[in-house]
Amino acid sequence: MSEQYQSASQQGDGKGAGERFSSSGFILAAIGSAVGLGNMWKFPYITGLYGGAAFFLLFIICLLVVGLPVLLAELAVGRGGRGNASTSLIRLSGNRLWGGFGFITILGAFVILSFYAVVAGWTIHYAVLSFTGKLFEHNDYAALFTGFIGGWMPLLWQFIVMFLTGFIIIRGVSAGIERFNKVLIPGLVILLLVLAVRALTLEGAGEGVSFFLRPDFSELTAESALVALGHAFFSLSLGMGAMMTYGAYVDKRQSLGLATLAIGAGDLIYAFLAGLIIFPTTFVFGLEASQGPGLVFVALPAAFSAMPLGSLFGGLFFVLLAFAALTSTVSLLEVPVAFVREAFGWSRKFSVVLLTVLCFLLGVPSALSLGNKVPALTFGGKPFFDWMDFVCSNIILPLGGLVVTLFVGYAWKGASEEAGLSPWWFRLWLFMLRYIAPILVLLVVLYSAGIITL
Repeated sequence: MSEQYQSASQQGDGKGAGERFSSSGFILAAIGSAVGLGNMWKFPYITGLYGGAAFFLLFIICLLVVGLPVLLAELAVGRGGRGNASTSLIRLSGNRLWGGFGFITILGAFVILSFYAVVAGWTIHYAVLSFTGKLFEHNDYAALFTGFIGGWMPLLWQFIVMFLTGFIIIRGVSAGIERFNKVLIPGLVILLLVLAVRALTLEGAGEGVSFFLRPDFSELTAESALVALGHAFFSLSLGMGAMMTYGAYVDKRQSLGLATLAIGAGDLIYAFLAGLIIFPTTFVFGLEASQGPGLVFVALPAAFSAMPLGSLFGGLFFVLLAFAALTSTVSLLEVPVAFVREAFGWSRKFSVVLLTVLCFLLGVPSALSLGNKVPALTFGGKPFFDWMDFVCSNIILPLGGLVVTLFVGYAWKGASEEAGLSPWWFRLWLFMLRYIAPILVLLVVLYSAGIITL
């Protein structure tokens, strides 16, 4: 065992018992970080746009070939370094330059949370509207949505999301994050199953199921492959420091290989059930699944209004979205909290309160930039919200992913001991991280940034 690896392990063993996940708690928390709003509206959007079932199969392949190896790398770095996303890289390499690269992922998590909380607030607002029946008093759902995001109310719901997130994080790893996910993840599964059954029993649902599960490979293109790869990468919360941070709280007895498979399976099952909800519903009611946020907040309310017990199922759907969003906001906030606690020696309570307030303030321009409420927050034809999303999705997160693959592939000598893989699997894993994942992730970056076109 290398001296750096030994030192990192000793430093990690000094953390309190409250800073550890149980085995099941860790897996549920990591699954909660991976599943989110993107799989409920981005996944149907890109699946509908790029080939249906064939694209879904391609997504599964990309998840196995690139997503899981990078996920295992992030978890191994976190547990090996026993620190935040920056400190772990420094401890394992002895080079502060790697820590600077790790800070990119921490910054990304903070910025993502600032605008992600805005959308999470929309889901809670729509859940309340649906359960009370007020959502279905309107005929023009597009006007309702535009009017809502163009007003001041999103700030209130954004504040509620940040308050709930901070309240959970302030209670610590085991009493806060783990306990929260042990309640919400089973609740998420129940809601998914209930809504999937409702969608599958709609008259004419078979056409949507066929589109989702019967592949037509003639629809696939090189662009489809890059989009599938990008979504496989981002659907696992890679490149934003979350999995490295969670990895630091994992017990040494936990098998990271089995945990990686469990997290990947959880993410895949969520995407599968989301497809069984969205596609039958859209096909039955003649909706376009490629509408992005408009599908969730404009088209689907119209579908729920035409269903028996639409208020109930619509409310459950938006509660599902809110649950998925909150499990992700919790992991995102823990990333910068872990950093400032180590860097400045602050208490968890002070760190959480400060970062929650700062993140809320950073999210205010994103909330107000939509609906032309504040024209000054639109630059180059894009609102502030879209710019934040673009910079994080296309620059910060891919860079974070590249940093981890290159670090484990070339710089860290203790990777085999921490990953706990058999020699054959370790060689395959290292080959993927050195030669396959960096090239493919770089292609996604260049494509997303518009540098290469297909």
